[in-house]
Amino acid sequence: MRALGIDYGRRRIGLALSDATGLLARPWKTIAAAGGAPSHIAAILAAEVAALEAEEDGLSAVALGYPRKLNGEPNEQTAAVEAFAALLRPLVNVPVVLQDERLSSREAESLLARSEKDWRKRKPQLDAASAAVILQDYLDAQIRPASHPSGGEQL
Repeated sequence: MRALGIDYGRRRIGLALSDATGLLARPWKTIAAAGGAPSHIAAILAAEVAALEAEEDGLSAVALGYPRKLNGEPNEQTAAVEAFAALLRPLVNVPVVLQDERLSSREAESLLARSEKDWRKRKPQLDAASAAVILQDYLDAQIRPASHPSGGEQL
């Protein structure tokens, strides 16, 4: 089943979706957050989650980017994300997991720079691309059942 990745920021919120197999993340869209109360933004995202759950591929989890300093200590945005997660969790029917997002924006910027040299054109895509990096990290950390050869033999 699919998962949703969220890069929660003060001005913009990047969203990413995995494929139906839960293996690959891709940027989806960006939502403006400037001026919006966290409770209002949580309600908007809860509606997005409900819509995704209702689709054929469903939704199994939300990976919310968890900001920390490089040494692992909280930064100025950590408490805001923790508070946002507390607002979102009771509004959705799937687990909301805090996923380490250290260096996700830098990685997203590097990935976008490969295909678009003009930073002004990359800027609107950055938040959704960061959400995709966060979501991919979450997906990669999931334990998957080992696949067995078609003969049913275990190696």
